[in-house]
Amino acid sequence: MTRSIWVLAGAGFLAGAMNAVAGGGSFLTLPALLLAGLPSVAANASSTVALFPASLASTWAFRRDLVGIGTVSLRTLLPVSLAGGAAGAVLLLVTPSAVLDEILPWLLLVATLAFAFGHRAGLALRRLLRIEPVALLLAQGLLAVYGGYFGGAVGIRMMATWSLLSTVDVKAMNPPKTLLVAATNAAAVLCFISAGQVWWKETLVMLIAAVVGGYVGARQARHLEPRLLRGGVILLTATMTLAFFWRTS
Repeated sequence: MTRSIWVLAGAGFLAGAMNAVAGGGSFLTLPALLLAGLPSVAANASSTVALFPASLASTWAFRRDLVGIGTVSLRTLLPVSLAGGAAGAVLLLVTPSAVLDEILPWLLLVATLAFAFGHRAGLALRRLLRIEPVALLLAQGLLAVYGGYFGGAVGIRMMATWSLLSTVDVKAMNPPKTLLVAATNAAAVLCFISAGQVWWKETLVMLIAAVVGGYVGARQARHLEPRLLRGGVILLTATMTLAFFWRTS
């Protein structure tokens, strides 16, 4: 059990830091919780709860840099994220664990590809189309549903989608991404706790470590090169995606 505690704490710290820097922290927390013996739905719910306070800590560290995405303000994006997060959480709670086990690798694969190629696709798309603010709002709503349902790499998917629909660079996306992920998870967390799907002993170990990691990561994010951030996250997410496909084979 002592070994499991250190694994959960280490995964939580690194995940909190990753989410503050570029996203993808649940690529660490979800496997760690599954390794600790949690069923997939409970592991997903517990991962979301464990990372939620860290996202609040990161948001506080980023508080001076919070801006909207393109022409869409955070005041508009916040309620959309809250509603979508609640809807996704309810959908997860009615999904059998066996079904979730089968689709997890594919969810991770889509998230990895979106982050890896979203920026280039966005440049090509903006040459052909004029992106309207309503498209970004609709996309954010769908992302929030995904975030409430799965949570895995939702921050990465947000930044990938914003790359498609706006000209904001990766570094500038971090503060609003952190806030909107926190809003999405806030609604999901309430649903998961109410449904009794959180394994508290494992979750609390990970939660405390993630708060520390989230604050440290947010303080360091301003000094990191965006291309290095993108490359590091792509490498990690690709590795974890392959591991999940191997696990289900």
